Amino acid sequence: MTMTFNQAGDAVPVNDDAVPGIQEDYTRIGEMAKMFSVTLRTLRFYEDKGLLSPKRDGSTRLYTRRDRARLKLILLGRKVGFSLRDVKQIMDLYDPKGANTKQLRLTLDKSDKQLGRLKKQRLALDEAITELSDLMAIVRNMLDDRTQPAAVAS
Repeated sequence: MTMTFNQAGDAVPVNDDAVPGIQEDYTRIGEMAKMFSVTLRTLRFYEDKGLLSPKRDGSTRLYTRRDRARLKLILLGRKVGFSLRDVKQIMDLYDPKGANTKQLRLTLDKSDKQLGRLKKQRLALDEAITELSDLMAIVRNMLDDRTQPAAVAS
């Protein structure tokens, strides 16, 4: 559930379909972790790296819609193998009022390079799987030869 905080600091549930700009909705760190299936430590780590910047209410971290969008991008980038440095470079180029051409070009360039790396990894994995499968077949045959009863001579 998404929460917003009134001026008294009380948590108030809000409808996620609320009109943007009327009231900022915040998500606490525990809710954020559950929402994205990450640990609290992960969220703090991303904050330390400058990837997320939650608001603070005392020691409570309050994540905005922007933070949630950034975390989605971080997790997507990590899933496809981008480094956190790459993800940060891409996200830091975002300009909400601009065309973001530079950001899009950088994203495409980094994606093209990463796709090449992933294809090489897949080829290496396919070769390793083939070699391991062949080895297992040889070992099974050797084991079968040693466990079959000796043929009786007549």
